Amino acid sequence: MSDNQSTDDLSQVLRHRREKLDAIIERGVQPFAYNFTPTSTTAGTIASFEATESAEALGENGHGERVTLGGRIVGWRDMGRSVFAHVEDGHGRVQLYFRKNVIGEESFESLSLLDVSDWIGAEGPTFRTRTGEVTIQVESWTLLTKSLRPLPFGKVETDPETGERKVYGGFQDQEMRYRQRYADLAVHPEVRDVFRTRSRVITELRRFLDDEGFLEVETPVLQPLYGGASAKPFVTHHHFLDQTMYLRIADELYLKRLIVGGLDRVYEISKDFRNEGLSKVHNPEFTMLEWYQAFSDYEDQMDLVERMVLYILDTVVGERVIRVGDDVIPVTVPFRRLGLVSGLSDALGQDVHEMSEADLRAKAKELDLPDLDGAGRGKLIDKLFGELVEPDLMEPTFVIDHPKELSPLAKTHRNDPRLTERFEMYIGGAEIFNAFSELNDPIDQRERFEAQSTLRDAGDDEAQRIDDDYIRALEYGMPPTGGVGMGVDRFVMMLTGQTSIRDVILFPILRNEE
Repeated sequence: MSDNQSTDDLSQVLRHRREKLDAIIERGVQPFAYNFTPTSTTAGTIASFEATESAEALGENGHGERVTLGGRIVGWRDMGRSVFAHVEDGHGRVQLYFRKNVIGEESFESLSLLDVSDWIGAEGPTFRTRTGEVTIQVESWTLLTKSLRPLPFGKVETDPETGERKVYGGFQDQEMRYRQRYADLAVHPEVRDVFRTRSRVITELRRFLDDEGFLEVETPVLQPLYGGASAKPFVTHHHFLDQTMYLRIADELYLKRLIVGGLDRVYEISKDFRNEGLSKVHNPEFTMLEWYQAFSDYEDQMDLVERMVLYILDTVVGERVIRVGDDVIPVTVPFRRLGLVSGLSDALGQDVHEMSEADLRAKAKELDLPDLDGAGRGKLIDKLFGELVEPDLMEPTFVIDHPKELSPLAKTHRNDPRLTERFEMYIGGAEIFNAFSELNDPIDQRERFEAQSTLRDAGDDEAQRIDDDYIRALEYGMPPTGGVGMGVDRFVMMLTGQTSIRDVILFPILRNEE
């Protein structure tokens, strides 16, 4: 079928549905209802019938309890004097059975005005058909919403032994599925399951940290000065104040101000924004969890991260494994530890500490790495590590002890002044957690910010700015503190076996539609 034919066919379908809408209105029926009160869900209806059936308590003619149900029509079979339909309501699907001699001729004739994708309410007792399917014998029904555009359902076949659903045709264009997430959710139950899992993950992350004595807080999204990460911000303008503002790139500096203020365990689950490119693990708007704990360091936070990951696997996934594509990765503690410098040195075949910035840049150019203009020593190391080492970090791994140039907010390593006490935790080749023994020396912090300022002057527009107010906070005194940032989207990807961050964000950022 050509594109023109496809467009013409759709236009004809849309016209046909508008004609049905007009016919419904002419009959005095409200095609977009104000309210409806179901007494059960599809899943609840089936479970209740099966429980009654098991108790041998079915009524006359093998009927179960009477239910009132609302759902979207997803299947339709007209048998002449009877009609079978399937409806979904977000909990599952169930079959409806309409008979002319039960609902009456006028009501039965009005079924011809319905289409797949319409929402209806139905009332009647449950029974099991000869083919074994739990079904509602409809005694009355009402139109809830007339669908004016058909959803792109494909042909569904279900394996009778495994219950696995296979969909043929239908809504397969991945970019269109992202753009029309409402349609994607409507026709793909497995996509709804991913986002239910995401919601459970966030709930359990909160529960875990609450039980650990952390306080959930909220910090500004609009900030007069961005910081807490090396990234380019989104810029806006406050007209009343005539002031440039930034969407936050991280919560870190505000949360550590709260540690200074005496809130010794704090966390925030937030939307952060970084003006960067799109990839399978990057979306400019993303969800972060950050927490900070006074009287701790990065060693304590490694222990906390291990316990958190196991807790989420136990409570949400039900098994201690991570799925990356077809790979099933067992999760056991303690997690592997790998020094960043030693790991990269092994990959390069020479000691990173002995390499000059020119040597690192030459190697990055040899590997054809992007965005090298203005990159200092720390960023070059980061890019080389990301290219040569990260993709192989499949099992849960703490990459520890980063060079000082790469970590302007982390304490100098107590045993090696060239390094900082920092870790990033990787699973499936992607960074999930980033943590420090937090730098609480205001003099050292100012020197680090000034070094970042020099990098900015040299062309690195992701280098951090000097935050005088944050330094003032540190001057009041921040106790020894361990802090962790976690990419919630990436974590959910690992837990649900998704390969793109767009698959775990309901409405990912895309290029404008042409």
